[in-house]
Amino acid sequence: MQDLSRLCIHTITTKPWPIETAIEKYARAGVKGISVWQQAVEGRSLEEVGTQIRSAGLSVVSYVRGGFFPSTSSEQRSQAILNNEKMIDESAALGSPLLVLVCGADPKQSLAKSRAQIQAGIEALLPKAEAAGVKLAIEPLHPMYADTRSAITTLTEANDMAEAIDSPYVGVAVDVYHLWWDERLYSEITRCAEQDNLLAFHVCDWRNPTRDMLNDRTLMGQGCIPVREIREAVDATGFNGFIEVEIFSEEFWSHDQDAFLDAIIDAYKSST
Repeated sequence: MQDLSRLCIHTITTKPWPIETAIEKYARAGVKGISVWQQAVEGRSLEEVGTQIRSAGLSVVSYVRGGFFPSTSSEQRSQAILNNEKMIDESAALGSPLLVLVCGADPKQSLAKSRAQIQAGIEALLPKAEAAGVKLAIEPLHPMYADTRSAITTLTEANDMAEAIDSPYVGVAVDVYHLWWDERLYSEITRCAEQDNLLAFHVCDWRNPTRDMLNDRTLMGQGCIPVREIREAVDATGFNGFIEVEIFSEEFWSHDQDAFLDAIIDAYKSST
């Protein structure tokens, strides 16, 4: 992808930079979108950050991350709804059209029960989401995170849930890191097109060997994920939204972030 018009970077990718620096550096490099993590805007006016982003010529692509609905405790489930309602308000204040949901799980109960609580939680948020004009993206995570991070581990499960909820304000996020291994991935991407529910597309690569379950992603083209092939399947659905680079990496966070940004752009051009 030589054209940078669809390139978005998550603030977590260049975690050492405060958001003001990220906005300036992304815009100067020709990046066109930014997905904002909640911790990046702590203590700041979301309205002012949103204005700064747009003034730099960037689009606010999404706000990250809501979710974490399941719990054996009814009080914690109720608190999760309140937390997510707050994040919807924050998304709207920032000017983000999308809140990404890392749906959560509770290891003290079955995955089926956690999934039911996730669906109930999302349904409880719909009035707030619709009033704010903020869509909700169900992001399935790799099964290695099924204990606490997400009971939704495949695009099939995410599509099933989005279709069951049946709202134009609920769809799915496809992240190659979490889904590249699934033999049903391509047919489920096609299913997204049929339901018109693909709201976000995230890219990075799977380092081989992986040294950490969470913070060892790598640049596109440096691992074993067929990133371009998946991107072409996503584009074939008619999706023309941003391609969002989301890399958690203790290694890259320790590097010079200007050089890392250059490497991100090179990898995007050559491997996405």
